[in-house]
Amino acid sequence: MITIDFSKRKNQGLSDFLYQSIKRQIVSKNLLADERLPSRRALAQNLRVSEITVQNAYSRLISEGYIYSEEKRGYFVQGLSLQNEDFFPKGSKNFPQESAPAEEKKERKWLADFKNNSTNFEKFPFSLWARLMRQVLNSGDERLLQKSPSGGALELRKAISGYLRRFRMIDASADQIIIGAGTDFFYTQLVHFFGTDKTYAVENPGYLQLSSIAKLCGARCRPVGVDKNGIKVDKLKNAQIVHVSPLHHFPTGIVMPYARRFELLEWASSEKENRFIIEDDYDSEFRFNAKPIEPLFSAARESQKAKGRVIYINTFSKTLAPSIRISYMILPKDLAEDFNKKNGFYSCPVSSFEQLTLARFINEGHYEKHLTKMKNYYRNLRNDLIHALASSRLAKKTRILEADAGLHFILRIDSSLSGKELQERLCVQGINVALLSDFYYNKTREEKAQKDFVINYSGIQKNKIARIVQKMEAALC
Repeated sequence: MITIDFSKRKNQGLSDFLYQSIKRQIVSKNLLADERLPSRRALAQNLRVSEITVQNAYSRLISEGYIYSEEKRGYFVQGLSLQNEDFFPKGSKNFPQESAPAEEKKERKWLADFKNNSTNFEKFPFSLWARLMRQVLNSGDERLLQKSPSGGALELRKAISGYLRRFRMIDASADQIIIGAGTDFFYTQLVHFFGTDKTYAVENPGYLQLSSIAKLCGARCRPVGVDKNGIKVDKLKNAQIVHVSPLHHFPTGIVMPYARRFELLEWASSEKENRFIIEDDYDSEFRFNAKPIEPLFSAARESQKAKGRVIYINTFSKTLAPSIRISYMILPKDLAEDFNKKNGFYSCPVSSFEQLTLARFINEGHYEKHLTKMKNYYRNLRNDLIHALASSRLAKKTRILEADAGLHFILRIDSSLSGKELQERLCVQGINVALLSDFYYNKTREEKAQKDFVINYSGIQKNKIARIVQKMEAALC
């Protein structure tokens, strides 16, 4: 008689566990070919389960070829010619265990996670967002259950257009705006739109994923070095499209001066080649010590030659939360019509009710208030962290670069240890942080030797700054 220990089934159903147990015994040769199995009633009585439980398990085993039945004779084990001792020896523990789902691997909890672009949980306006979402859901708008237009909900595109006109010196109509889920989505669309026969230039160091996307699409991607003024325009001669973050470069933090921006626009305005700039303005809202800088997109409108050559991309992931995967792209008017004709078959990847909720959040003035609140919060958070570092034993061993804008800065460390060794020591102390060299393509020996760390501070908690600095002292001093 077959014996089954149901105490090991955990959350698995009786029939599923019985099926798995019998299958395992057949494969491991504990039940031999053509061996007769108990009847459904006999096995049910012996195991103290219902007959329907046994019937379901037997039916599944028959359908998968592990057993067979003969009329008026019963159930028998099917000979498994491929399942011999070379694959699963008798009593083998290598047979896949399906009786209980594996527990999810728990992510390590860091004292300070300077590597990921997280936000403070307590600062998100949950109650306000929930109220607006309920209003949207209770509106009875049939569009909530329909596929969103390719470019995104018109209400959200109009809301973004108004906000940009008021606060970012960008004059763009709703027809020029495309809604998407993250910068990566737009970059993939643009590579397909412009063509894989083009050469796409990216900043080096920079956002490495853009290169991976271009290569995956079959396009040529060329890393171009960055100096103290931003991307080296004289190295762009063989490229047709370039991706830049001029108002706050990631990861160096450089703000591209006017002269270099003008040089970049001159490059794009070439009459011989059809060149374009993709401007990533990912955290321009958090410029603390000066007024916002005019985007390249707006500057290009004033240039007769460069007009229509800049594509603007931004995201709400930085200003609201990384989990809100809503980004937007602004195309020049002449380009928008062609883009929509060619890429209009794409469905907008953002759900309609999230788009309409965000539209209300912007139109009712909540977004602007939230930005002001978060700008003050992040300014104080940054100042507290920098002050704590300056007041610690790390003051003589560290130097902070490009601290004036954005949600990250560079921490340069003076040490006889290598950057990787310092990184490992910080990791032991619960500090998760990336080296600047991690963002280079084809690293040189000089770049590998750098001891510069990228400090994304937006997700740390103020009340933990003192402890974080103490742990950094333990690792680096």
